[in-house]
Amino acid sequence: MPVVKPFRALRYDTAKAGPLEELVAPPYDVIGPADREELRARSPHNVVHLTLPDSEEQAARTLADWREGGVLTDEEPACWVLEQDYAGADGVGRTRTGLAVSLTVEPYETGGVLPHERTHAGPKEGRLRLLRATRVQLEPIFLLYDGDAPFAVPGRSPDLEVEGTRAWRVDEDLAAFFAERQLLIADGHHRYETALAFHAEEGAPESAQMLVVLVSTSDPGLTIFPTHRLFAGEQLLAERGGGSVDEALRELEALPYERAAAVQVTREGARVVMGGEELDVQLIDSLGHDGIAYTPDREEAVRRVNDGEAKVAYLLRPTRIEDVFRLARRGEVMPQKTTYFFPKLVSGLLFHPL
Repeated sequence: MPVVKPFRALRYDTAKAGPLEELVAPPYDVIGPADREELRARSPHNVVHLTLPDSEEQAARTLADWREGGVLTDEEPACWVLEQDYAGADGVGRTRTGLAVSLTVEPYETGGVLPHERTHAGPKEGRLRLLRATRVQLEPIFLLYDGDAPFAVPGRSPDLEVEGTRAWRVDEDLAAFFAERQLLIADGHHRYETALAFHAEEGAPESAQMLVVLVSTSDPGLTIFPTHRLFAGEQLLAERGGGSVDEALRELEALPYERAAAVQVTREGARVVMGGEELDVQLIDSLGHDGIAYTPDREEAVRRVNDGEAKVAYLLRPTRIEDVFRLARRGEVMPQKTTYFFPKLVSGLLFHPL
C-alpha cells in the first residue's frame, strides 16, 4: 500500500529570489506560449524557467546556479499542510486543504495508487527528459484518499503564503494512516507515469520518490467541475432543436446520476439527451473524438455554438468522485478530461530533490 514520508524540500529564499508572487506559476500543462513568456519576464527566477525551459539541459544548469547562489535553500525533512482559497466556476468561495509529502511510486497493478484517465506518450517523453536532467521533482501532483484528514491546520502564521495559498511545515508521522488507504490520481497522470519510468531506469530507492499533495474526499473545499465537449461536425445524439439552454439545464440537474445524461446544444435549441448506466462523459465519448474541443466554461461552449465555431456542444454535470473511485478500483480508465479539479496546485512553492 502507499508509502508516504516527509521530504527535504528545496524552496526559494525570497531575500535573494524576490517575492513569491513573482516566482510561482500554474502547472506546466496549463500554461500557453503567451503565458510562458509573461511568467519568464516576471522574474529571472520564476519557476517556468525550470518547468518550461528552452531545453532540459538549460533547466539543469539554471537549477544548479540557483542552488549554488542561494536562490534555493534546503529545508529539514517535513510534511507541509497546504491550504488554497478559491472561487470556482460557480462563483462560490471555498478553501481546499491538503498535505504535501514524498510518495514512493508503485505500478498501478499493486492497487495502492489508482489512475482514472488515459495518458499519451508525448507529454511523458518530455517530462522524463526533464527529470533525468534535473533530478528534482519540480511540481507536485494531486491525489485523493478516503477518510477524514489525519492532521490539523496549524494555528500559527504560515511558513509560505502567496496568492491565496498557504503552507505550514509539520513534523507528524502519517505513514501508518496512508498505508491503509488507496490513493486516486486526481491530476498528474502523465507525471506519475514519468516518475515510474524514471525509477525503472535508475533503480535506486531515492529515484522512486515523488512530490504529491494528498486531499481527503471529505474535504469541504474539494469540488469537481465538468469539462464540456464541443464538436466541429454533426455528432448528434438527438435531433436538432429544443428549448432554451436554461430550461434544459434545469431538467438535467433534476435527473438522478444512475443514468447518463447531458444537454445537447445546437443553434436550433437545447435538449437533454440520455444514455444507459455509463457515466455522462462516456455517453459523449461514444461519439468519437473527431473535431472535439473542451472547455470548463458553460457560457463559452454555448457562445461558440451560436457563433458557428462549433456545430454542437454537450454540457455535462460534474462527475461524482465516488463514481471515479468505483471505476478506478475496477481497473477502468475514463475518457480524457472526465474530471476538472480546481484550483490547480501552485508550482514553485516546494521542490523535491531526488
